[in-house]
Amino acid sequence: MPKALGFSLYLSTFAAQCPALRGPAGTGAPVFLSLHISEEFDDTYCRRAEEVCHFLAAQGFRILADVSVKTVQQFGCRDLAQLAERLQLWALRIDYGLSREEILSLAEKMPIVLNASTTSAEDAAAIAARGVDVFAMHNFYPRPETGLDEDYLLQTTCRLQAAGLKVLAFIPGDAQLRGPVYEGLPTLEAHRNILPSAAFVDLAVRFGMDEIFVADPSLSNTERQRIELFCQENVICVPAALKSGYEHLYDTVFTCRVDSPKWLIRFQESRIYSCKGADVTPENCTARSRGSITIDNVNYGRYTGEIQLIRSERKADPRVNVIGSVPENAQLLLECIRGGQKFMLVRP
Repeated sequence: MPKALGFSLYLSTFAAQCPALRGPAGTGAPVFLSLHISEEFDDTYCRRAEEVCHFLAAQGFRILADVSVKTVQQFGCRDLAQLAERLQLWALRIDYGLSREEILSLAEKMPIVLNASTTSAEDAAAIAARGVDVFAMHNFYPRPETGLDEDYLLQTTCRLQAAGLKVLAFIPGDAQLRGPVYEGLPTLEAHRNILPSAAFVDLAVRFGMDEIFVADPSLSNTERQRIELFCQENVICVPAALKSGYEHLYDTVFTCRVDSPKWLIRFQESRIYSCKGADVTPENCTARSRGSITIDNVNYGRYTGEIQLIRSERKADPRVNVIGSVPENAQLLLECIRGGQKFMLVRP
């Protein structure tokens, strides 16, 4: 389970991104920085990159830099190890240009990150056996329709983790998006138009990612706080629009009953209400679409007051009131809430 959200930084937007990196919430988190984005190159590039890296290191961030053999030449260093020392880098993502033996030698000196899509299981196992700390990182995909599909992401991740590597991936942002397409930078195509916090939880729970980075330059405070709550307290925030009279359900931590079936989530704590025989009047007893939040009414006898979150469509029942719904861009969370998982309904 990731312990913190990682950030992606770009020299061209660093001044705007910098304020969000200060303070205890950011300190110690991993930061991804590419050192071979050609459109950022100018006569001051090396100096600016060094200043940014020294600032981040002083703040306590772990800097993961995307590099190639050309990066060494550009900075006038002897090799990548010297470059890492000069820029105070925590880890190097090897993009291209190094042989397997060169990577093995480098892995003995510092953490390295391989390309998850191009690293074979054989190479992964060999490097993991020699390395201090070896990771594999999935790419992010700016162009819509080119992101990874779920089967490929899961299979590739499992293969690399079985070889001894930790695996990293990206989620899109929701504030400032990166050009030139400005349609998010997800690893998984299904995450392109959903809430970043939902994408983060999905990568952590269903795909078992070891570290997760937001690829776009900026994330809203609301989404960042939801991710931090999940990382620190293992509570999933579920955005929901609740009907009048049920606002007291917001910001309360609930537990998914361990015997919840695949088509709905049972709120373990709501049994307190049903045991008391809460007086819930029948109303809005409509068909229950995916994402509906329901409460059993007095027609259900001793089950009155039980609350459920619907994962797959259920027909209308005169004993069940629909009291709210989860927006489509957060419904991926429904597959992440498993038996025993803590979760909380929050305002969209």
